[in-house]
Amino acid sequence: MSTEDPGTEQPTDEAPATGSHEFSQEDRKAHEAGAKDSLLRADNVVAGYVPGVNILNGCDLYVNDGELVGIIGPNGAGKSTLLKAIFGLIKVSSGSITLRGENITGFKANRLVAQGVGFVPQTNNVFPSLTIEENLQMGVYQSPKKFKQSFEFVTGLFPALGDRRAQRAGSLSGGERQMVAMGRALMMEPSVLLLDEPSAGLSPALQDEVFVRTRQINRAGVSVIMVEQNARRCLQICDRGYVLDQGRNAYTASGKDLAKDPKVIELYLGTLAKA
Repeated sequence: MSTEDPGTEQPTDEAPATGSHEFSQEDRKAHEAGAKDSLLRADNVVAGYVPGVNILNGCDLYVNDGELVGIIGPNGAGKSTLLKAIFGLIKVSSGSITLRGENITGFKANRLVAQGVGFVPQTNNVFPSLTIEENLQMGVYQSPKKFKQSFEFVTGLFPALGDRRAQRAGSLSGGERQMVAMGRALMMEPSVLLLDEPSAGLSPALQDEVFVRTRQINRAGVSVIMVEQNARRCLQICDRGYVLDQGRNAYTASGKDLAKDPKVIELYLGTLAKA
């Protein structure tokens, strides 16, 4: 198991983040250029939970093969809503979501899982009455023959899950449950993993563990899109980051550049960036 600290990367001299509360034509062109050969992309997504009341008001996002992309922003900005829209859990009113060039807008979750999209919700993300092994089996219910190979891969990343495979998930700590939830989502060998605030409610030590494990998953070949309230830590490990505000893209740049951009610090990070 890797014990490297994701927060030890050194700053670069790259240009500061650019953006505004409403993407300009230049931002749109940059998105189009960057997303051209991307693994997954969202274009001008408008969505919400109640008809006529939109939480997302034209969001753009893309992730390339092998990337770890972070999404940060204030409460109510639409971060988790964007993940749910991608994963088919809420209706997209307009805009599109594509996976390797195929339009997957509105696809149901089971179809998306079969096509290589995994999702770990923030809460209620394990079956507490089932054992760790049974939770992982649920991850391959569509392809049970994959279990042995996938179990070896997941327990290679999370050895404790293999050692404690017979333990019921309901008896685990919050951090341990998060590992089970991540492991189950990885059982179908996704090409992209969506993580909704994986460190929420955990102690600082367990939060660090989650971020280290997320980077491990990414380095094992899985692209990751992660929504996080712990903005500073998220920006330390992600390759690129998006700041959402009021359902729109506010800023986007590399994680390092967003973490040191004066406007992003003032508006969204505050003292977290100096901690």
